[in-house]
Amino acid sequence: MSIFQREDRSPYDLSNITILLAEDSQYMQTLFAAMLKAFGVGEILACANAKEATDLLTVTQARRTSRYVTDTDIIVTDWLMPGGSGQELIQWVRGHESDDVRFLPIVVVSAYTTELVASQARDYGANEVLVKPVSGTSLASRICSVIDHPRPFIKAPRFFGPDRRRQDMEFRGEDRRRMKAEEIEVQHGR
Repeated sequence: MSIFQREDRSPYDLSNITILLAEDSQYMQTLFAAMLKAFGVGEILACANAKEATDLLTVTQARRTSRYVTDTDIIVTDWLMPGGSGQELIQWVRGHESDDVRFLPIVVVSAYTTELVASQARDYGANEVLVKPVSGTSLASRICSVIDHPRPFIKAPRFFGPDRRRQDMEFRGEDRRRMKAEEIEVQHGR
């Protein structure tokens, strides 16, 4: 089965998908954009850091009533960028007042993806993490994952983001949490 086919063998149609790409390296930005275009992604909004990404998201939110402005569907961001890191971008997105922004899937890409960086990205609310150098197959699989397997969002005292658990496992033992987490289903078709 090709990475570009669903489990039922139907192909993905990404022509109506808009991806916001935050990457400080012009070379990597060009490489990612070429891969995304090859996947059939309809629109790619590229910027160099978290500040530019938040500005782009703010503008597109403000202009949502225009038929010429497309909503962002997925964010792909580098973790370390001068002028605003991936961590700052995730925090801004997950703390946004608009549900259209707060629930955006986020794929973090980093050349420095150690276990610490991967767990930090997850703990800040990233959906997926990729290690550079990135292959077309690995990027496509992360995009397909956020499309095919959206995880419910969790709202807890110090966390808002996709459920970090990859499997449903029955908990055995005493529940010692002081406060229950609230599970929020992502609304499709915003």
